[in-house]
Amino acid sequence: MDAVRVALLREVLAGTEWPATARRFAGTLRSSVVPHGGGLLLVGTAAYEPWHLAAHLVDESTWSGLPELTPTLVRHRVQPGDPAHLAVGLGRIEAAGRGETLLLVAPERPGDGLLERVHDARRAGATVLSLNAGDPEVEGLAHETLAVTGTDDVDLDTVQHLVTAAAGENSVPAPRGRRGFRDRLSRLADQLTAPPPPRW
Repeated sequence: MDAVRVALLREVLAGTEWPATARRFAGTLRSSVVPHGGGLLLVGTAAYEPWHLAAHLVDESTWSGLPELTPTLVRHRVQPGDPAHLAVGLGRIEAAGRGETLLLVAPERPGDGLLERVHDARRAGATVLSLNAGDPEVEGLAHETLAVTGTDDVDLDTVQHLVTAAAGENSVPAPRGRRGFRDRLSRLADQLTAPPPPRW
């Protein structure tokens, strides 16, 4: 999702908790991977593989100049002949430890085997973050969680867009004194119309 669409999405959701909540979660994600030079592991459930989130994190890492945001996608089923970046199985979670961050995306309750692996990774020192559907057991395992339930006015896909866009944002120190409306509007227009950096 490009910057213009994210800006429109944030405008639609203005007045709700979601833009600020997503920024807060993204800030936690960014602060857990950047100081360690990366180490982001991304895993879903057996029924839900977070390809979309992985792709957006790769894009944001490129555009923001933060390679630490590039995740390693951990998969439940790895097939012989899969390329290296798609051949990381659940055993990688068992090897996770201090300085690494595990982001669990769980639109439904994960199986006990995955929960045990996540628990072991946390005990070994990994930071555990979760985007989930409000499952108490998942939330109990995570250091930071963002729940999207069936009663919310957004879905998990929308929240993933908000989180990845916020994770890649380069914060600029605010100048002293209050900025006028035209200054803020001009800055937003500059950000939205700026081309992304080349991808090579």
